[in-house]
Amino acid sequence: MELFLPHTAHKILLLLLIFPSAFSEVIFEERFEGGWKSRWVLSDWKRNEGKAGTFKHTAGKWPGDPDDKGLQTYKDAKHFAISAKIQEFSNKNRTLVLQYSIKFEQDIECGGGYIKLLSGYVNQKKFGGDSPYSLMFGPDICGSQTKKIHVILSYQGQNYPIKKDLECETDKLTHFYTLILRPDATYSVLIDNRERDSGSMYTDWDILPPRKIKDVHAKKPADWDDREYIDDPNDVKPEGYDKIQAEIPDPKAIEPDDWDDEESGIWRPPKIPNPAYKGPWKRKRVKNPNYKGKWKTPWIDNPEFEDDPDLYVLKPIKYVGIEVWQVKAGSIFDNILICDDPQYAKQVVEEVFANREIEKDAFEEAEKERKAREEEESRRAREEGEKRKKERARDRKRRRHDPRDYMDDYHDEL
Repeated sequence: MELFLPHTAHKILLLLLIFPSAFSEVIFEERFEGGWKSRWVLSDWKRNEGKAGTFKHTAGKWPGDPDDKGLQTYKDAKHFAISAKIQEFSNKNRTLVLQYSIKFEQDIECGGGYIKLLSGYVNQKKFGGDSPYSLMFGPDICGSQTKKIHVILSYQGQNYPIKKDLECETDKLTHFYTLILRPDATYSVLIDNRERDSGSMYTDWDILPPRKIKDVHAKKPADWDDREYIDDPNDVKPEGYDKIQAEIPDPKAIEPDDWDDEESGIWRPPKIPNPAYKGPWKRKRVKNPNYKGKWKTPWIDNPEFEDDPDLYVLKPIKYVGIEVWQVKAGSIFDNILICDDPQYAKQVVEEVFANREIEKDAFEEAEKERKAREEEESRRAREEGEKRKKERARDRKRRRHDPRDYMDDYHDEL
């Protein structure tokens, strides 16, 4: 049967095949260019306590493009919170892509670099760490031990962190973090357009009970043979095998010329290992024809599992926010993107990374200048230390040879 489509339908089908991204939706995209202040609201959370930091609009110290600016956390040991209201959307029946870039220009020591998607009403001036969110995604660094990527999903009012240990980048260059969540509840986490990990919400979060569980009542059948090798029943011990001695007299030994049988007894050559002795006889090992493999507890359907076809669906999203705490400030957030097309997200990374080598060169030059400054400061400190040391030595020498010092000490004692 041949299928005939109207001319318009043919055109639409052709466009979908050639330009699939033309029909994708960019829900929110922020490059922090002109007018960004009208879209973002700085929270007053923790400000009355003197614990709230702020943000600077800057390209940073070693930008790939000095005109490409983002929001940089400012002031150390502070809480940072800022949010933007977006067009409400649902990811039901479509792919959700959340992507942004971050550059840790500072030695962060301990702090977060993640962003959040929020649902329902949010008082943006009070947005903070206790504000409910639907998704939290991004890096978190603390010392040398914690270098992880958070992927926390909210389901029925409870937050569930991913069970995997996903490691984040820790250098001082720009990196893109991308989360792709699909309608089949599979996901991918990418860094700089390279997949860091992937899997399923069913297995990598403890949101629902597992589909399958081990049958705790199962027992290995009595006739289950899990011996991979057995003794060869046809192997026969060679005749005289047990008469072979483990040690034999050394045939090369010679009785010493000064050996006295009356004093030392009859001379006997020392014993040496017998090369013909192979140890106690054992049957050869052969493959067991009845081997069934190692018995494993079988998996059965989990009676407590109840599928939710909308497991991947978040509550309708209305806000995107940055809410972090940092010991050392200086992280630059930029290029925030929420869409339903992974290909478009990939193109954004490629576009920004067109200046990647320029950023690397600028960073290396900045590092050279920093090291030169530190070396110069260290040299000056050493010279100053040596100068003070010599001055103290001169003072001590002068006091030892100045008779007035002794007279002063004498009068002081009187």
